[in-house]
Amino acid sequence: MTHLIALVDNFWQLFVISAPWLLLGLSIAGLIKVYLPKDFLIKHLGKEGFVSIVKAALIGAPMPLCSCGVIPAALGLRRAGASKSATTAFLVSTPETGVDSISVSYVLLGPFIAIIRPIAAITSAIVAGFLVGRDEGNSEQNHTAKQDIKSVCCGSNKIKPEIVKQRCGKNEFAIKATKEVCCSEQEHKKSHKNITSKVKTKSNRIVEALHFSCTKLLQDTAKWLLIGLFFAALIQTFVPNDFFTHWGTGILAMVVVILISIPMYICATASTPIAAGLLLSGVSPGAVLVFMLAGPATNIATLGVVINELGKRAVIAYLTGVIVVAIIFGVLTDFLVATYAIEVAPMLGQENHVLPHWLMQFFAILLIGLLIRLIVIKFKK
Repeated sequence: MTHLIALVDNFWQLFVISAPWLLLGLSIAGLIKVYLPKDFLIKHLGKEGFVSIVKAALIGAPMPLCSCGVIPAALGLRRAGASKSATTAFLVSTPETGVDSISVSYVLLGPFIAIIRPIAAITSAIVAGFLVGRDEGNSEQNHTAKQDIKSVCCGSNKIKPEIVKQRCGKNEFAIKATKEVCCSEQEHKKSHKNITSKVKTKSNRIVEALHFSCTKLLQDTAKWLLIGLFFAALIQTFVPNDFFTHWGTGILAMVVVILISIPMYICATASTPIAAGLLLSGVSPGAVLVFMLAGPATNIATLGVVINELGKRAVIAYLTGVIVVAIIFGVLTDFLVATYAIEVAPMLGQENHVLPHWLMQFFAILLIGLLIRLIVIKFKK
């Protein structure tokens, strides 16, 4: 009974600490979603090369998408003409970090991890994109294929669906996605005036952003966030602080963390409280950083998308880029922490130094209300 009470108390402490920062991150993410032009990504990621890779990594880093949400976005980019390398960079940087996960990282793990985490994520995305881009086929063939695909719905000389499926992939929905892409280009000019004539007011855009954050985005992240907080509370309650000390440092610990994280399906925000729990149990800051990088980017669902859309050889390059960069930054993190005596510790019990306790309690109750709202919406469907 004592352990159960301690478990509930630890879970609530973590929930209260995380709530205001999660809500702040969700709000910022919603504003990014609403104010970023829809054709912005395609315009800047369509060309092969280092510049497109860097752009994709930088664009994806603050994006309000977790491991599950980034998959359809990456598919849309690829089928709309984005290169393999740019698609890969976007697919890596988006789930590894974000405005919400950075804010939660700051309060749960401290400023040092909050800074080095996005830097490592962007570097990992650039390296993975570069390695996958080396496997890219002849650009002229890709351009020809794109033109032939476009003729399916937009041109007068239609090609057979079998050819489209061969060039787009074996997925049955490839034709539909392709049709939507090229037809949308044809309809864009016709509907441009109608779209621009309905200019949304600033207040309406803010309402739309908050609705997206509190509904779709929170729905995508709530499950794993709660699981992550519960896991962290379990470790804090039942695992002694020195339990992992015999393997909690060094490259071996990082490899073990990677092997554990690959089958997991978790987003960057939800991985943060789990990382805090691991840190409490004696795992080194470098190994914790490796977990937060590899966990969201190497789950089985993402690897399946890489195989289907980019090819089997791309998976090797993808994993190499993510894992090698994660280990390098893990080793660098441990070196910097040891050399310069940087404090990296979960900021449990220090919430009063960040925000007043009553305000954090208010945000926690508000977050509970939003979660209950999602349950009500789900049962009404």
